[in-house]
Amino acid sequence: MGAIYKREMLAYFTCPTGYVFAAIFFAISGAVFSITTFGVQSTGTGTYFTFMLVSFIVLIPLLTMKLLSEERRSKTEQILLTTPVSLMEIIFAKFFAAYTLFTGTLVISSAVNTYALYRIAKEQEDVISKLNLPTVIGSIVGILLIGGVFISIGLFLSSLTETQIVAAISSIGAFIFIFLLSVIPSFFENSIIRTVIKWISVFDRYYTFTAGVFDITAVIYYISLTVVFLFLTIRVYEKRRWS
Repeated sequence: MGAIYKREMLAYFTCPTGYVFAAIFFAISGAVFSITTFGVQSTGTGTYFTFMLVSFIVLIPLLTMKLLSEERRSKTEQILLTTPVSLMEIIFAKFFAAYTLFTGTLVISSAVNTYALYRIAKEQEDVISKLNLPTVIGSIVGILLIGGVFISIGLFLSSLTETQIVAAISSIGAFIFIFLLSVIPSFFENSIIRTVIKWISVFDRYYTFTAGVFDITAVIYYISLTVVFLFLTIRVYEKRRWS
């Protein structure tokens, strides 16, 4: 597993994918943060993190679109399937490689932005009390959990095709659908339907973290959803191995 993980991490930086992802992430993060905080002279970060969540619809497919589709296209998939490594280790190694890059980029950008905001707030004593670090930390934790879900979904969709573009477009479509689940409940009058949709909505559970509250049920939900899609990916390869 360690060898495959290292191979995937190296692959991100021996081709443009890792650099493109990080560059776009930092550019969007810096621009959105400047507009939503410095631009309106506010220490609130809720709008910033919400915009970043929406940007993941396009950003995360950059990380996942080639993880398995490229193996299939280049015919190296058979080598993976015949290595003395379990399918679970292969899939988890690829997942953790993508998740490491995602987490590293998010943590660095959040640290830089939070430090800049803290310096501004410190120079303005009238707003220092508005800088609420628990909500910032909570938002980052929530985003890390959602990122894991998105990466596992993108990895699963990448396993279904040998074309990176198809993998990316299908991932974007899936993420848009997930985003819409947090919007469409308001269009239903039936309270039961609204409750069910909100219960399965990925984004609705996130807002608990933005209040600085650590919701263990939400953590279990996100981790469970991530594991489900990783399991489905393993099942795809088990079927392919014996077909």
